[in-house]
Amino acid sequence: MLDLTELIASTLRFAAPLIFAALGGILCERAGVVNIGLEGLMLTGAFFGVLGSYLTGSAWAGLLCAIAAGTALALVHAIMTIRFGADQIISGTALNLIGLGGTSYLLTQVYGNPGSSPQVAGFVSTPVPVLKDIPVLGPALFAQSWFLWGALLCAFAVWWFLNRTVTGLRLRASGEAPKVLEAAGVPVLRLRYGAVAASGALCGVAGAYLSLCLLTAFSENMTAGRGFIALAAVIFGGWNPLRSMVAGLFFGFASALVIRLPQDMVDAQFLNMIPYIATILALVVFGRGVRGPAAAGVPYRPGTGGTAKK
Repeated sequence: MLDLTELIASTLRFAAPLIFAALGGILCERAGVVNIGLEGLMLTGAFFGVLGSYLTGSAWAGLLCAIAAGTALALVHAIMTIRFGADQIISGTALNLIGLGGTSYLLTQVYGNPGSSPQVAGFVSTPVPVLKDIPVLGPALFAQSWFLWGALLCAFAVWWFLNRTVTGLRLRASGEAPKVLEAAGVPVLRLRYGAVAASGALCGVAGAYLSLCLLTAFSENMTAGRGFIALAAVIFGGWNPLRSMVAGLFFGFASALVIRLPQDMVDAQFLNMIPYIATILALVVFGRGVRGPAAAGVPYRPGTGGTAKK
């Protein structure tokens, strides 16, 4: 039988990186820049998170390195697409290739091991006194790493930012009607650069969660498609942070089933397919008719009175 407590705990652990990465994708696309490079950004954050911890012995230093690396790589995407008007899908694909190939190369160069890095200092679970003793839900909800609560709180914070602040409303306008925003004297490109950088930072946190919390080491291609699942959560959630958080929890549940279902009942190869099958089904059933930001994917040229052609 399935252990309900462990199933809930595993769902939350698998959902946290998806939520962080999905929020990054939402900010980026709400501002008008399509970013399919979440996978590469997560991998980069995961690698440099471990490298920072390896060099300093501090998980917090590793987290800062992950955020810096994710932000730096995202800014490459921003420069290529915003400054030079490169195709955003191609640029995002390049991020994924850089993340996969670059981390594999550096893994060998830094550690001399093509498979994985040594174990490093990571983040441990932080049980909440009293609450962790609640039957069933206590160990699942209140004996987890702070990363989990950070992901959930971040979803509410991003929702509030986009819907209740002037800067957030301007960012949304950047992805819907940049011409109108420019006419109001708001620098559209500055907003887009900031959104893409924030996207990289959040993906860096997502990668650090994988390497400094779940594994405390880096292994080649350890994201295993989670960046694409996070991208599906963006679409599934209709570019809404709270709905995408729910989507992340759904996909996290699908991943939790892989390790919690009895291996002798279901073929192992089929179990490994469950998260990806769930992603495809969710997009087929709920993704139809979902409309993204109107100006997403279209380079903007200030002073020209509108957007450049795709």
